[in-house]
Amino acid sequence: MKKTLSIIALSIIGFGLVSCKKENKETQGTETATTDSAAVAAPLTTDSAATPATGEAAAPVSNQPSTSVALSESSFDFGKIKKGDKVEHVYEITNTGKNPLIISEVKPGCGCTAPDFTKEPIMPGKKGKVTLHFDSSSFDGNVQKYADVFANVEKAPIRLTFTANIQP
Repeated sequence: MKKTLSIIALSIIGFGLVSCKKENKETQGTETATTDSAAVAAPLTTDSAATPATGEAAAPVSNQPSTSVALSESSFDFGKIKKGDKVEHVYEITNTGKNPLIISEVKPGCGCTAPDFTKEPIMPGKKGKVTLHFDSSSFDGNVQKYADVFANVEKAPIRLTFTANIQP
């Protein structure tokens, strides 16, 4: 099982490096590798066998008390954008649990996507933000990208996705 996951992870890493071209690769190279291996362990469909391993291995807040969240949306469509445009979208995350929400990390699936997120604990009932910045310079046509949000929630990571139709 671990050999299969390793082979799949390496395949996805290779695909991720080929499918995303970024001018400043030196800042994104190691992030892409760890993100893609996290994607293998936690696919879009929830697999209860894979999720705990990812949470323990990649989420540094596993020792924090769990809480629950509600998202304003987990998917966003930029629609048609011009090639080379740099766009961003803010995903609102509400702490619906009883413990402070701590977002430890946001790992984009591609070097073309850069995250910003609320760094301080989000108290129960309060809202935080995850902003994804997308550089469309290296793409044509329809694209779908994602970022995984690691936080002290039961089913981490939380996957945020977006799509865009890139016009010449």
